[in-house]
Amino acid sequence: MTAATKTGQRRGQGARDRILAAADRLFARQGITSTGMEQVAEEAPVSKRTLYVHFRTKSELVLAHLQALASSGNTLEGVLTREDLPPRERILRLFDLPAAGAEADAGAVRGCPFIDAAAEFPDPEDPIHVCAREQKLLMVRLVTALVTELGCAGPAALAEQLVTLADGAAGRAMVLNDPDYGRHARAAAEILLDRALADTGTGTGTGAKADRPGRA
Repeated sequence: MTAATKTGQRRGQGARDRILAAADRLFARQGITSTGMEQVAEEAPVSKRTLYVHFRTKSELVLAHLQALASSGNTLEGVLTREDLPPRERILRLFDLPAAGAEADAGAVRGCPFIDAAAEFPDPEDPIHVCAREQKLLMVRLVTALVTELGCAGPAALAEQLVTLADGAAGRAMVLNDPDYGRHARAAAEILLDRALADTGTGTGTGAKADRPGRA
C-alpha cells in the first residue's frame, strides 16, 4: 500500500467521522426529519459528493448515527455493561442522564435518541425504527441479566418495570429540561428492587444509596 493510499484512507475516515459528528449535533438540536443532507454537509464541513460517497441515503446516515451512539457507551443503557460497578448500581445509574457532549446546546437536556428516532420513524418495519427497537430490547435483556444476578424474584417482569421507569424518566427530563429528574424514578426503582430481593429472602441491598455519586 502506497503512502498516498494510506493518506487518502485517513482523510476518508476523517470525513466520515466529521459527518457523523455533524449529524449528531444537528439531530439532537432540531430532530432527524428536520435536518437535510445539505445541512449535514455544510456542518461537517464536507462536499455533498463526499457526503454521498460515505452515505448514499439519509436513512444510511441515520442508521450509522444510531449505531455509533449505541457503541459509544454514552447512552441511557450504556452504564449497564460497566464492569467497574456492582449490578445494583448499574441499574440505578439508568436514572442518571448521560452527560451532554460539548457540541450539545448549552442547558438543553437530551432524552433518549433511540426513542426519538422511533417516534420520528413510526413505521415498525422501517429500518430506523427496527434499529431503535433492537436497542431497547437489548436494554431489557441487560437489566434482566443484572436482576437475575442479584437474585431478584420475577426478573423478566422486574426488568420491564425498571426500563419503563428509565425511559419515562428520560422523556420527562427532556420535556421539563431537568437533568436531575431521574431521581424520582430512581426512588421507585429502589423500592422495586428491595421488594424483589425481599421476596426471595436475599436482602434489601440498602447500601446502594450510599454509593450514589454526586447526590445529597
